[in-house]
Amino acid sequence: MSAWIDADWPAPPGVRALTTTRHGLGVSRPPFDDFNLGSRCGDHADAVIENRRQLEAALQLPSPPRWLKQVHGIEVVRFELPLPLAGEGWGEGGVLSAIEESTPPQPSPAFAGEGEVQADAAITASPGVVLAILTADCLPVVFAAHDGCEIAVAHAGWRGLAAGMLEATVAAMRTPASALMAWLGPAAGPDAYEVGVEVFDAFVSRDRAAEAAFLPTRPGHWNVDLYALARRRLAAAGVMQVHGGGLCTISDPQRFFSHRRDGRGGRIATLAWMQASA
Repeated sequence: MSAWIDADWPAPPGVRALTTTRHGLGVSRPPFDDFNLGSRCGDHADAVIENRRQLEAALQLPSPPRWLKQVHGIEVVRFELPLPLAGEGWGEGGVLSAIEESTPPQPSPAFAGEGEVQADAAITASPGVVLAILTADCLPVVFAAHDGCEIAVAHAGWRGLAAGMLEATVAAMRTPASALMAWLGPAAGPDAYEVGVEVFDAFVSRDRAAEAAFLPTRPGHWNVDLYALARRRLAAAGVMQVHGGGLCTISDPQRFFSHRRDGRGGRIATLAWMQASA
């Protein structure tokens, strides 16, 4: 089994995006087998470190991924400089938030999870910066400018999606919404993701037409189409070119971790970066 799935979209030259799978690489043991990349789901830190090292090596990444401390919010950060590769040492690396607040440079993490910036989306216009988000049913969304000058990744579970995570990401990008495209990665699919009144109300109370994304299953419960809700939010934000949205984490245990299906388990990663010009 391949350790990752390339994004199926007409990305501009030099822009790469993909989502990992749970097998093909990695050393984690059940229930995190094999290729868990999450540092906060209960797996051993040394296994996560090794899995991340294998990820970097297999993809020949230009720099280590900029992992985030995700909290199901709508905070967006901007990364200006890539992290140094192992053995290169630290120079003037740092992070710049979407509201232009500077953050001091952080040391290279000694263990998985250390030094991660708290946010649920990240943006860069710098080649070589590798953006990353972790999911296990939540919706990963990758953005790219049509001309390849800027990219972003966003973590949109139902809470973040309802709160405006995608709109916040689009607003924080320097590229106009009309000049952006988006790819929807693997997430809980509409045939398997059943939710209750809390989720239904979070969307429909603000947008009555969002009810079309909910299919009643039993009293007070619906199957929800996160992809449809995301497309609706993106269109309202001005992003009309949207791809993906056909891979369900819940119904595909061979390829994906799923918190809804398994309870305790690992995390897949969605990565995006711009390759430096030759």
